[in-house]
Amino acid sequence: MLKGLAITPPVLGRISIGKVIEKNGKRLPEKDDQFTITSQVQGKDGWLLHPLNDELRNNKDDKLRSIPIRLLFNEPDLDFRADYTLFDRQSGRPLCVGNGDTCKRLTQDGMQSLPCPSPDACPLAKGGACKPYGRLNVLIGDDDPLGSFLFRTTGFNSIRTLAARLHYFQAISGNRLACLPLELRLRGKSTHQSHGTPIFYVDLTVRGGMDIGEALLIANEQDTQRQAAGFDQIALDEAARRGFGNGAFEDREDESCLAMEEFFSTSTREPINTQIEPPQPTHSSLAGKLEVLATQTH
Repeated sequence: MLKGLAITPPVLGRISIGKVIEKNGKRLPEKDDQFTITSQVQGKDGWLLHPLNDELRNNKDDKLRSIPIRLLFNEPDLDFRADYTLFDRQSGRPLCVGNGDTCKRLTQDGMQSLPCPSPDACPLAKGGACKPYGRLNVLIGDDDPLGSFLFRTTGFNSIRTLAARLHYFQAISGNRLACLPLELRLRGKSTHQSHGTPIFYVDLTVRGGMDIGEALLIANEQDTQRQAAGFDQIALDEAARRGFGNGAFEDREDESCLAMEEFFSTSTREPINTQIEPPQPTHSSLAGKLEVLATQTH
């Protein structure tokens, strides 16, 4: 295994609740009220739609607001990784990734491990350059048991909801998270900060048409069948854990550029100086620090 290169789940396509538009000569992120499933191929008008984008709609005019999925891993933190991430707004590379306690930061002196005070208390994070950044890998369909679709978000509501649901489902299923029939669902809410305008975020529920009891029975049955067939979920989780831990940053530079385009307007991409005194750590929790960012993200 190549050292320094994070080994991440194979990606067949991407899931988004927004798109990039061109306005006044600038490429700007624009939120949407439905899911879009794209391939990994880009054309002159943007990312080409994956065939599943139309297959999952009742008809071509319906908005895609739920996606039946399964998960790759039983460990929630392998399915969904969330960090505070500071991007270089010119190159799109991640410069600093932290969890509110410690961070890895790329400086002129190389990679350093430093305290992470979270974006609200970090001098480098001024201007919204550092955001909570989550990546969720899910399985859609049964064609490829290891080929996933990637959902990226900097939305506070999506990050908090997905993290909670994953840990809850792991608990009630007896650590059979990868066997549960689940569904990504788009929800809307209005807040004081949104001035009554609906904002949309991603939730995770049991699959439509079944209750939790039915979902747990299916998970138990599939777990039994997998074990009988020799499917080693524990080994798969461990392989993923080693792969994620093999690199300092999960995203490669080309992947980071996609995230920059999706979440930052071109007008905000000025250089960032990382050569400053490391800030002192604070004792507030990651959840509390994320709360401060609720007004900045969907």
